Order: sequence, then structure tokens, then C-alpha cells
Amino acid sequence: MADTKSGPGRYSAAGSSGSGTSGLSPLVQGPENLECKDFQEYLRTRQTPETLEKLYNYPPICLAVFRELPEIARQFIIRILFVDQPVPQAVVTSWGAQRCAKEQTEATSCLTALNVWRVTAIPGGLSAWELSPTFKKSVRQVLLGGGKPWPMTNTLEKDSKPRDIAFLDTYAMSRWRCVLHYMVGTGNRNGSDAEAISPDAVRILLHANLMKRDERDGITITRQGFQFLLLDTRAQVWHFMLQYLDTCEERGISLPECLSMLFQLSFSTLGRDYSSEGMNNQMLTFLQHLREFGLVFQRKRKEGRFYPTRLALNVTSKEAAATASVATDEEGTQDSGYIVVETNYRVYAYTDSPLQVAVLGLFTELLYRFPNLVVGVLTRDSVRQALRGGITAEQIVSYLEQYAHPNMRLVESAIHSKSCLPPTVVDQIKLWELERNRFTYTEGVVYNQFLSQTDFVTLRDYAQSIHMLVWQNERTRTMVVQKNGHDDVKRYWKKYSKSGV
Repeated sequence: MADTKSGPGRYSAAGSSGSGTSGLSPLVQGPENLECKDFQEYLRTRQTPETLEKLYNYPPICLAVFRELPEIARQFIIRILFVDQPVPQAVVTSWGAQRCAKEQTEATSCLTALNVWRVTAIPGGLSAWELSPTFKKSVRQVLLGGGKPWPMTNTLEKDSKPRDIAFLDTYAMSRWRCVLHYMVGTGNRNGSDAEAISPDAVRILLHANLMKRDERDGITITRQGFQFLLLDTRAQVWHFMLQYLDTCEERGISLPECLSMLFQLSFSTLGRDYSSEGMNNQMLTFLQHLREFGLVFQRKRKEGRFYPTRLALNVTSKEAAATASVATDEEGTQDSGYIVVETNYRVYAYTDSPLQVAVLGLFTELLYRFPNLVVGVLTRDSVRQALRGGITAEQIVSYLEQYAHPNMRLVESAIHSKSCLPPTVVDQIKLWELERNRFTYTEGVVYNQFLSQTDFVTLRDYAQSIHMLVWQNERTRTMVVQKNGHDDVKRYWKKYSKSGV
């Protein structure tokens, strides 16, 4: 820490100082949380305007972008889609009522951020909106037809052994469970099991920071990995696929082609078979990766047909109902819920799934295990262990609510409660979290080694008057001011020193 003398006092400029008793502790940065982006956020934050133009050459991607836009933004596009000249911004603004001004502003900002339209000048110096020519062409193709047919829509002979929807759902969840089992440590990490995940999937988990390599324990789950387990299945698969797309270039696979195929699958029909005959080698490789993750079913690698599963159809849709979460992937529990929570903090889970038990064990202390029932208890230590792993109290409560037994929901409706969980349990979980949040860290600058009590009091009172004082100790003549108030306090001290008061 560098000290700089200034008259009778001395101030110390610390890069980051805490608000603890000494004022000298470094600012503590908490571990990063899992950042789940939707499709729009992914395009806005991960892709450059040049890359977006390349993506818009693919009609399925444009259709997906159009589908995920706010309703007002979709209306704007439809109204100017067949207008071959820029439309003045004043005209576009006049299309909406004044009470919708905020929604209009959000829609225009969204279209600009996605490079769907751009600002251009028209005669008279007025500003106007003009749709991206690439996006306009692709959307017209999607709505009116034309262009090249999608390779997967090639005609196929009738399948002699067709697969029904029930089989595809079971297959998809069994494949996806392999990834989740691997994360919680109940899967095979030696590669000897037929259901062990491939090195490609492991690389994606490491790239996404859902798991990490540890010299002592091998590959272990991370803070983000714990949070990932509590997401619903659709969100899990979408986040996983975004991480896969980040590594496309390293694999020698085209990102636009992968995204295009992913959206083609999301627009497909569940239970119908599609052709892989017209795909290039890159897309065939991508298809095999999707097969491993459970997004498509294919009997053999070289078979010319495949079936998209529900995971593929729902992966990019915001409004798709969650097919099943990590806790609802077994028969008989998907629709009804399986967890009962009592006021004495006991948790009863009617399941025999190792994965469900492992997830429940993240924040409960497991007591007994029977063939179809697991009994645990929420304790301070078990909840704090989950909090240290990155799981929040809100996530624990949300998880228990989402998979609560139907009988608990009957109690909820009977007492007109907002939550089906006992209020004492919800409050206690949140209180245990608050125990860990008793300190607030403030970046600041330490002032100390004043030569007189008068100098210290004068500068302290000034910092307090401008609401920049964080902490002070009159006995040791030390104080901490906020970093953004350091310049003001410093100027005041120089002025005070020169005055010789």
C-alpha cells in the first residue's frame, strides 16, 4: 500500500479495502454463478454483427430469431418485410399507442442489438429503419416457401420398425441421465460402462466450468455444476448445447450449420423419422453428438434415418413445458411429484432413482433409504454445505416446491398459501443463507497517520457530510471512504492543508 504525505496528515490509497474493523482487508470476490442465456442473449453477447449476418443466411435460424422476438418487434418486421425502402422512425413510432411507448422502445432496441434492422438516412435528413437484406430474404423464404429444401426432409421409405413417442421419451431421458449421473458421481467415470459418456461430453462439461479437474479427486463438480443440476431439463440441455456451440470451431464444424440443424430439429414432428442422406460429414458428426446427448435416436451410426426426441423439440422454445427435470425422470413421478416436506424439517422422497437421491443429498442429510423411499432432514449443516457449493436458498425452495407431492399441493390450496412448503421450513432455509451474508464489502480508500486529532475530525466530518464515510476509528485516527468519494475528500484535504487552519 503506497502512502502519500499531504500536509499534517497522510492518506493511503488502497486498491480495494473492506469495511471490516481494520479497513484494510481486500475486497472479497464471490465465485461466479451459473449464467444461463436464452437464445437472444446468446446472439447479442456472443456473436459479432459479421457473424450474425452469416447466421441469417440460414432460414431456420431466422425463423427461430423471429419466433423469440417480443410481439411488438414481430409486428414491426411483418409490416416492413415487403417494403423495399427504409421506413422513417417517426412512422414506426406512430404504429403504437402512447401507453406502449416503453414496450416499443424495448422492441426497437432488441431488433437493433440482433442486427435485424439498422439505422439509415433518407432524403431530408430523417432517420429510418431498414431490415437487414439477408434477414429479410431468409424470413421471406420461411414464410412463403422457396430456396433449397432442408436435407433432413428428403423422402424415406417406410420404417419397418418405427419408434413411438413413449419409446423416444424414455430413450432421451436415459441418455441425458448419463450426463447428470456422471456429474453427481453416480455414473461411470472409467469408461467401462456401456452408458458412460464420451470424452467429447466430458470436454464440454469442463469447458462450461460445470466440472473441473482436481489433482487429488480427479474430475469434480463445481459451484456452477451444482446450480446446473437444479435447472429443469429444457434449460439444462439448452445451456449444455450453447457450450457445445462454443467449441464448434475447435472441432472443425461450422457454427451456422450446427445452429441451423438444431433449429430444424426444433421445428420437426415428434415421432416422425427424418433422413440423414443429404448431410455432409460435419453434420453427420454433429448428428452423432446429438444422438449421444439424447436429442435424436438412431439405431446405427450409418443408418440413413433418425428420430428427433422431445429434448430437441423443446430445447430452443421458451414456452415449451419442461419435459422432466432431474428429479422427475423416472416413471410414475414425472407428472405427480414425489417430495413431502414436514414442519419438523423431515423430507420424504418416494423414489428409487440414484440420480434423484444424489440431487436431494446436495442439501439434505439422508437418514434412511428403502426400496422406494428415501428419508432425509434439512439441517443447518446440510443447507450451509449446499450454500458453500453455490446453491442458493431460493433454488432449494423452488426445487422442493416444483417437485412437491400432490398431497402437499392440496394443503396449499386449503390454507390459501403461496407455497406448498411449511412456512417455517422456507423461512429457516432463508435465515441460514442470511447467516452467510452478514458482511458487506465496499471498495474504498484508507486514511490514517494523521498528525493531530483536529485534522482527523475535520476530514472525517467532511467525508460524513458527503455520505462517503464507510468506517472510522477515532482512537487510532483511521477512516475509510468510498473509492468514488476519494477525489472529493482528497481535494478538500489539500484545500484545508493550504489554508493552514
